[in-house]
Amino acid sequence: MRDERGRQQEQEQVRYSIIDVKEEEEEKKKKEVEKKKKKRNEEEDKKKKKKKKGEKKKKEEEEEKEKRKKEVEKKKKKRNEEEDKKKKKKKKKGEKKKKEEEEEKEKRKKEKKKKEKKKKKKKEEEDK
Repeated sequence: MRDERGRQQEQEQVRYSIIDVKEEEEEKKKKEVEKKKKKRNEEEDKKKKKKKKGEKKKKEEEEEKEKRKKEVEKKKKKRNEEEDKKKKKKKKKGEKKKKEEEEEKEKRKKEKKKKEKKKKKKKEEEDK
């Protein structure tokens, strides 16, 4: 009787130890799965951060590019305005000179006419 009870106890212990081992293995698997999940999440977070950082850098570069473009446009506009001013000034100067030349021409023409008139008058008087 005692032997049988001892055997039953042994069998129960073996059964419990098998159950314990199974539970331990399941626990190990769960921990392993959790570990993998955590690692995967961390890697995804790193990728997201890297992507975000890249996007931020790209955005900053775009803004910088746009800023330079605007500065170039501004300088170009200013340069064009300066050139336009110079052209206007030159044109005005040219027109003024042309006008003066025209006036001078007219003056000479009038003087010539005057001289011719005088000559004609003188000739007429001589003819008389």
